[in-house]
Amino acid sequence: MGLNSKIVNERLKAVKELGTTCKNGVAQTDEVNNHVHSIYSFSPYSPTLIAVKAVEAGLQTVGIMDHDSVSGCAEFLEASKAVNIASTVGCEIRVNMDGTSVTGRKTNNPDEPNVSYIAFHGIPKTQFYAVKKFLAPIHKARIARDRKEVEKLNVLLADRGAPTLDFEVDVMAISEAAAGGSVTERHILYALSLKLIKAHGKGQALVNFIEGPMQVPMADALRELLLDLNNPHYAYDLLGAFKAAFVPEFFIVSGYEECISVFDAVKFANKIGAIPAYAYLGDVGESPTGDKKAEKFEDDFLDELVPELAHIGFKAITYMPPRNTREQLARLRKLCQASGLMEISGVDINSSRQSFNCPILLEPEFQHLAVAAWALIAHEKLTASDPKLALFSPDNPLASLALEERIEKYADVGIRMDHTQPEKAIELI
Repeated sequence: MGLNSKIVNERLKAVKELGTTCKNGVAQTDEVNNHVHSIYSFSPYSPTLIAVKAVEAGLQTVGIMDHDSVSGCAEFLEASKAVNIASTVGCEIRVNMDGTSVTGRKTNNPDEPNVSYIAFHGIPKTQFYAVKKFLAPIHKARIARDRKEVEKLNVLLADRGAPTLDFEVDVMAISEAAAGGSVTERHILYALSLKLIKAHGKGQALVNFIEGPMQVPMADALRELLLDLNNPHYAYDLLGAFKAAFVPEFFIVSGYEECISVFDAVKFANKIGAIPAYAYLGDVGESPTGDKKAEKFEDDFLDELVPELAHIGFKAITYMPPRNTREQLARLRKLCQASGLMEISGVDINSSRQSFNCPILLEPEFQHLAVAAWALIAHEKLTASDPKLALFSPDNPLASLALEERIEKYADVGIRMDHTQPEKAIELI
């Protein structure tokens, strides 16, 4: 319980007592993952527990990536040092694409055309305060929209005889908003799940209410999960049932205060020495992971989009290999190489059902993504010591080298550094 305590200091005390013993008997892999969500966005895992779960999965590197928040980053770095795992930190935000060649189009966001998901990867720890200040207006705007979404959802719930939600008591209380964490639609649906479990218990009565008065269709597999009273992921599975049924009904389009200009966001990331990355989604035909409906995103205009991203100032494209076909990723890689963009991988983890392992990354054709992860880690630690050592800094002593060569040299530093004392990475230069 200490690793997932509600108190940061208790979590850090627990992980320091545990130390590297969590590696005992664990088969080590060459896997990396730069995209694990914590309780500061939506996840069952504290930043401390993420580090431990990554070690227990045999990962070599792990990264925290929260929506509109870096509040878990400092804790995550400390926990990672305690268990001796290579770590990297970032955050994920949404931006409007006004003024670009793809203005008004649907890129990587299923809910909002002209709004794209991007990531700030490799944020130097010296810049956490600056990022928090930058995110503060976004955080405030998102909370205001969340509140209106709950009001809208409550009308639907009342009409169907379901218990309504109190935004402060039910939603804010299960978030880390008071500590700078974000509140998402998942928080809203998780709060609803908890309230229904409390009202109807688990099992047949709850299933009958959801499929009856609440009018939520349920696949046989999901129904079986909700009839299992010992299901440890019960509330998360229930959330999944509500996501498709209710989000389209209560979702409110984001404003410019919440989804700022892509130009402003990328300029800020470059200024602080982070690596701004566009999050490629790609068209979904028959989903490789079976978790998304068939839908078109940016593939029809990818040849136009990737050079435009480089023009805007992006330094990387981030993607999740299990979500795409080999053909999609081969095409994307060629376009990245042509535009001088780094490729960064990460498998989005925000549920207790998900595994920290992603074996596809061990395949030879994805070896460059592991190299990039090590380079990202070295970039982050070196930039904290000397901003000129940022991987994409024009003042970097290696700036004249080709990107692939720079990445390889930084990866070498990332691999060789002592991850219990990452601040000493500068000594390897």
